[in-house]
Amino acid sequence: MMSAKNEGDQVHSCNRKVAAMRAAFYTRQGPAREVLQVGEQPTPTPGPGEVRVRLRTSGVNPSDWKVRRGGFGRGLAAPLVIPHSDGAGDIDAIGPGVHDRVGERVWIWNGQWKRPHGTAAEYIVLPNIQAVSLPANIAYAEGACLGIPAFTAVQAIRLAELDQSSTVLVAGGAGSVAHYAIQLAKLRGATVITTVSGDAKAEHAARAGANHVINYRTEDVGARVRDITEGRGIDSVIELDLSSNARLYPSLLRPHGTVVVYGMSSNEAKLPSLWLMQNSITLRLFLVYDISDADRLAGIEELTKFLKEGRLMHTLASRLPLEAIADAHDIVERGDVIGNVVLDII
Repeated sequence: MMSAKNEGDQVHSCNRKVAAMRAAFYTRQGPAREVLQVGEQPTPTPGPGEVRVRLRTSGVNPSDWKVRRGGFGRGLAAPLVIPHSDGAGDIDAIGPGVHDRVGERVWIWNGQWKRPHGTAAEYIVLPNIQAVSLPANIAYAEGACLGIPAFTAVQAIRLAELDQSSTVLVAGGAGSVAHYAIQLAKLRGATVITTVSGDAKAEHAARAGANHVINYRTEDVGARVRDITEGRGIDSVIELDLSSNARLYPSLLRPHGTVVVYGMSSNEAKLPSLWLMQNSITLRLFLVYDISDADRLAGIEELTKFLKEGRLMHTLASRLPLEAIADAHDIVERGDVIGNVVLDII
C-alpha cells in the first residue's frame, strides 16, 4: 500500500507542467532535408499506466528513413510525426497506476510504433512497460541502440534455437542488427559464419566474434560454407534480406535447417520453394515491432542479463545533436557508416 507521501509524489509527478519541448518532426513525406524540421511542440503528460521520459538520446534506424520517405507504400501516419522508435533517458513523470519510477534510467522500445510521437524530442509519453530499466553500467547512447538493433537480434537468435552444436550464418555481419546477432549467437556457444562486403566490415564482424567471415563480393558464399562445414551445410540463417538472398539457401542449408527473417528489400521474394519443401526447411519471419508479450519479456530478460554482465559490445558510428537530424537520416540512408547513429537530445 502506498503511503500518503508516495501518493502525493505520484500526483505531483504526473501533473507537473513542463514548458514546450524541442522536437524534430515532419508533416509530409520526402527527403530528409526537405521535410524534417526542429522546433517547439507541446510537452506530453502521462495518462493512466503511462510514464514520461526525459530523453537524452534517440537512435536512428533504417526503418525511420523508410517511413519518412513512404517506403513500401506507407502513408503519413499522422498530420505531424516525431520520428524514431529507440531512445534512452530518465522517467520524470508517471501517470495513475504507475508507482515508484520517477528518476529511473530507462531505454525505450517501439517509441513511434502505432503512435505519432517518437523519441526525436526532449520528452516522450508511452506505456509503462515500454520503458525498460537501463543498467547503471550502460550509457544513454548505448541505450538508444537496444530497441530495434539489439532486440531484433535477440529475437532472431531465440527463434533460431541455437546451442553449442549449431552453425549459423548471420547475413550482413557489419550491420547493426547482425553485429548484435553475432555476439548473441556466440554467447549461446554457436559457430558463427557471416557475410560482408569489404575489409573494414570484415574486421568489425570479426571483433564481434564471428568464426568465419566471407566477402560476398569476391567469394562464392555457398562454396565457402560447404568448405567450412565439410559439406554438411549450416543449421540456420539469420536473414536481413530475404528478397536478395533466398536463392542462396540450397547451397547453404542442411536438411531440416531454419531461416529466421527480420528484413527484406522488396514486397515479394522469389523462393526455391521445391527445394525448401524437399529439405523440410523452416522459414520463420517476424517483425520486431509486433512480437508476442512472452517473446518480448523473454528478450528483455536476456538482454538485461547480458547488459548487466557487460557482455555485449556496442558500436556508435556517429553522434549528432537533435538539430542535425537530417544529417543523421542521410547517413543511415546512405549506409556509409559501420555502427549505430545516435542523436544527443540534452
